[in-house]
Amino acid sequence: MPTTASPILIFDSGVGGLSVLAPIRALLPHAPIVYAADNAGYPYGTRSEVEITARIPALLGRLAERYDPRLIVIACNTASTIALDAVRAALDVPIVGTVPAIKPAAARSKSRAIGVLGTDATVRQPYVDRLAAEFAADCTVLRHGSAELVDLAEAKLRGEPLDPAAFARILDGLLGQPGGDAIDSIVLACTHFPLVESELAAAAPRPIAFIDGKEGIARRTAWLLRHTTWPEQPRADTALFTRNGGTIDRYREGLAQFGLSGIETL
Repeated sequence: MPTTASPILIFDSGVGGLSVLAPIRALLPHAPIVYAADNAGYPYGTRSEVEITARIPALLGRLAERYDPRLIVIACNTASTIALDAVRAALDVPIVGTVPAIKPAAARSKSRAIGVLGTDATVRQPYVDRLAAEFAADCTVLRHGSAELVDLAEAKLRGEPLDPAAFARILDGLLGQPGGDAIDSIVLACTHFPLVESELAAAAPRPIAFIDGKEGIARRTAWLLRHTTWPEQPRADTALFTRNGGTIDRYREGLAQFGLSGIETL
């Protein structure tokens, strides 16, 4: 049974879920947090649906046994659009998923043309088709998948230099499509991508609104935990990696900027 010390477990294939951690901590400043990065399975966006559906419920089951979380946030669009139902069926823990922010993007768009920038695995999902049909039926919805942009976000957290031309090239994969010249709003349908939003905005050929769902995820998490009593004393929050390796230490400084001072491996 969860106790007052039971953490919120935030899960992603890499560091993308840190973009979700920040607004959750803003709303729940006393909540203990464990951030789990499945670097052994990274990247999810190039894996098959079968691989993801088999991997994630089993892995989250192990993490739930280890940390006894009060709630799990799957801070990954690819994992959520493919395996959310399987995880909820497997675990007796509240689960908050992540879905592409097509609804707010469509509400904001004046040109009625929006882009969805995600991983290859996310942008091809029928779930995205359903969101577009329900909330953006009067819009042109163009999609582009980029594994490179995920890697760029990881590199940024490691403090590595980034090539501005790479962001321009990735955006051109979306804006260069027929009808792309009308896009005024882009859904960042991968939690990694808000980490490089400033680089994307700088590379955009015109002012474009970049929209993601992190604030909504935080509000949903806070509402589900609204009756929770949290520890009075703050504790050091932890990052966990599923594979030990020499690159983990290169993330230490970036993780500390998000309040994660401890690093563990599964």
